Amino acid sequence: MSIQRDQSLATPVAAIGGGSSPAPWKATIVAELVEVVRNEAVNAEYRHLVVNCGKEAAAAQPGQFFQLLCPQPAGEQPFLRRPMSLYGADPDKRQVAFLYKVTGAGTRGLDTLKPGDRLDIMGPLGVGFTLDPAWRHIVAVGRGAGLATLAPLARAARANGTQVTAVFSARRPELLVSVELFQRHGADVIAVTDAEQTSGPANVERILRRQIAEGRCDAFFTCGSSRLMRVQQRLAREFGLPGQVAMEQQMACGIGLCYCCVRDFNVNGEIVNRRVCWDGPVFDLMEALP
Repeated sequence: MSIQRDQSLATPVAAIGGGSSPAPWKATIVAELVEVVRNEAVNAEYRHLVVNCGKEAAAAQPGQFFQLLCPQPAGEQPFLRRPMSLYGADPDKRQVAFLYKVTGAGTRGLDTLKPGDRLDIMGPLGVGFTLDPAWRHIVAVGRGAGLATLAPLARAARANGTQVTAVFSARRPELLVSVELFQRHGADVIAVTDAEQTSGPANVERILRRQIAEGRCDAFFTCGSSRLMRVQQRLAREFGLPGQVAMEQQMACGIGLCYCCVRDFNVNGEIVNRRVCWDGPVFDLMEALP
C-alpha cells in the first residue's frame, strides 16, 4: 500500500555537544519512518533496499551511513539499530538505497520488508568522501561490503568531472555488485575474483601500478579489505598520492556517544583513538590502521 508523508513522522536529532543554534535551525540528521519502494535480491548474497524519504535523508553524501531500526523477525528481537552504508541517494526522487547481506537478526528483519512497509531510519550520519575538483582520475578499490559503500562515488565523480577506474574484488564473479552502476556513470571496471585467482594483493598491485604509470590515478578510494588497503597505502607513500578509506566497524549509537566503534589511527607517528561513526567512517588513507 502507499502512504502519505506525514511531517510528524520526521524527528530532528538534537545537536550533540549542546549550545544554542541560530534560528531557524535546520536539521541535517533526521529520524523518520520511510516507505519501502522495493526490497529485492541482486544475487545469491545481496539484497537491494530502496525507500522514499525526506529531503534531509535524500541529501546523503557518498561514504555516509544510516542507522536502521530493523523489524523483528519471528522468534528474534534485534535491539540496537543497524548501521548501513549508503548505496545510493536521489534528491530529486527523495529516495535512498542500501545494499545488505542477510547475516543476523537485524538483516533477517530487513529481509521481511515488502513495498509499502515502513522502516525507521536515522541519518545521514558520519563523514563521507570528498572529491577535489582538480582530480581528473581516481581509482576505487572495493571488496565485499566495500562494493556498496563505494557505489555513490560513481555518480559524484561524474558530477565532479572525474573519471573513475574501479577495481572490484569478490569470491566469485556472480557475487560482484555495483559493476553496472559504475559503468553507467562512465567508469572503467576491472573485476578480480578468488575463483579466477586474480584477487590477490600482488595482482591488484600490478593493476594499480599500471594505472599510476598511465597517469590515471590522482587519488585512491577504498573499502572492504585490509590487505588491499595496505597495498594502496604502500603505493600512495611511494608516489605521493592522497587517498581515503571508509572503515567498517560495529556500532551501537552511531552518533558518537557510546564509544563502541573506537579504532586506532596513526596521525603523524602518534597513535590516536577515533570514533568511526563520528570522526569517520571515511578517513585519510595514510592514517588508517588494519
